[in-house]
Amino acid sequence: MKKFKVLVITILFTPILAGLYGVLHDQFTYTISNEYFTKFKFVQFGLVDQGKAILSNNRMVVAIVGFLATWWTGIFIGIGHGLTGLIHSNAKIMQRTIIKAIVLNMGIAAVTGLMGYCYGKLYLANTQVNWWFPDNLIDKKAFIAAGSMHNFSYLGGAIGLFAGIVYQLRVAGKINILFPLFNRQSHKRH
Repeated sequence: MKKFKVLVITILFTPILAGLYGVLHDQFTYTISNEYFTKFKFVQFGLVDQGKAILSNNRMVVAIVGFLATWWTGIFIGIGHGLTGLIHSNAKIMQRTIIKAIVLNMGIAAVTGLMGYCYGKLYLANTQVNWWFPDNLIDKKAFIAAGSMHNFSYLGGAIGLFAGIVYQLRVAGKINILFPLFNRQSHKRH
């Protein structure tokens, strides 16, 4: 019963955590390209009225976009890590391992997103990408860098989910070939 409680809390908590991650992520990408939001994301999420953002503070609208764009990924992350966590022998180990798996998941998403920013800024922005662009776009290269970071971040979330599940399997002793840094036995003295 305790493990079921950890599962439910994980599934309920991760969408909130994913949404907060999106808020921080989008604050960063707004700094890279405010046009990516004011001329694309605000419109995409219906957060404009007569061509202007629904709030006078664009950073607040960016926070709304960030939450709305990512909260739902937390459902998959929570289900994936929560169900995998059921393999652990007790609720305490399950909870501790799930938390570490989620941190690993978020870290991989963040690093992959930064890689996407670099790829977008250093490569994509200098090519003829087949993306939709607003008619009145001023800084196309920054728009591409921000968009690339967004796309890579979603990919990083998926890779992170896989890595977190593998980590949990490793902790449970189900696999012994990946993630040697997280090996439970490596912390014991010989």
